[in-house]
Amino acid sequence: MLVAPDDFKGTLAATAVASALARGLRETGLEAEELAVADGGGGTMDVLLAALGGERHRARVSDPLGRPVEAEYALLPGGGTAVVEMAQASGLWRVDEAVRDPWAASTRGTGELIAAALAAGAEEVIVGVGGSATTDGGAGALEGLTEAGAAPAMVVVCDVRTAWEDCARVFGPQKGADEATVRRLEQRLDELAAAAPHDPRGVAMTGCAGGLSGGLWAHHGARLVPGAAYVLDALGFDARMRAARFVVTGEGRLDAQTLTGKAVSEVARRCRQAGVGCHAVVGRDELDRFDARILDLASVREAGSVEELEAAGRAIGEEAQSVSRCSSTSGPGRS
Repeated sequence: MLVAPDDFKGTLAATAVASALARGLRETGLEAEELAVADGGGGTMDVLLAALGGERHRARVSDPLGRPVEAEYALLPGGGTAVVEMAQASGLWRVDEAVRDPWAASTRGTGELIAAALAAGAEEVIVGVGGSATTDGGAGALEGLTEAGAAPAMVVVCDVRTAWEDCARVFGPQKGADEATVRRLEQRLDELAAAAPHDPRGVAMTGCAGGLSGGLWAHHGARLVPGAAYVLDALGFDARMRAARFVVTGEGRLDAQTLTGKAVSEVARRCRQAGVGCHAVVGRDELDRFDARILDLASVREAGSVEELEAAGRAIGEEAQSVSRCSSTSGPGRS
């Protein structure tokens, strides 16, 4: 069995979710391979390190409000490829709610973190976007890269497909922007787009992390890719899936957003195409019946704690063992 969940945002890392589900499955006598997954948002660096190996490094960079902080990046085996999560430097978690400033929040620290990875020997940088405090179109990151004299080859793994012109309206409010501030942010993004070497407006995935993805695309030719598909390919998911009897995936909340390219949706799609059963264990199931048919999951269970995840794994394992016993004892005339 292949256990391939995303993280339960704010509560459990994907590796912890995978371990708990696998323990439950093993208690029923099944073998379980753990393969934590991600969609380009939070946890992407941890997932790639867990599966591929590599080393963590730390650098002193600016947080969204310009304060010095320690942030991590990773060098994958060989040292030629680095992984940078923008949320390490420019994430919403870095700023207390009382002092959040969506207008002033800058991605400068992300640029500094990318520059640090290049200084450590990386030639290509995988940039995970998601969980940002910023809507600066990547202007701060571009400043940080320019000052460091850095012009890296970059792959931006995107957790949403939002275009540049929509990011302030869609994501600004969750970063503290009221209606007036959203309008100001939209105007600033329009001005940045008009001045860029390549106009990011109308291009899918350029609105990730408040336009950071679009800024890196417009000024540095960064390649924008759907995060879940990119990560699954990097992990060799397809071969592992085809070797499994079934797959167990999961995330913190199963809802309409799941269908917009999140890891669970991509896992379920690949399982469906390969004819491999896919079960989901989620913190909360808020998917309506129509969307549930699109995912075509074999089962959906809710679990919010490690103990509940282990119990869900046991339940899936017991169900699978029961089906297997029925299949082995059935013969002509049996149903």
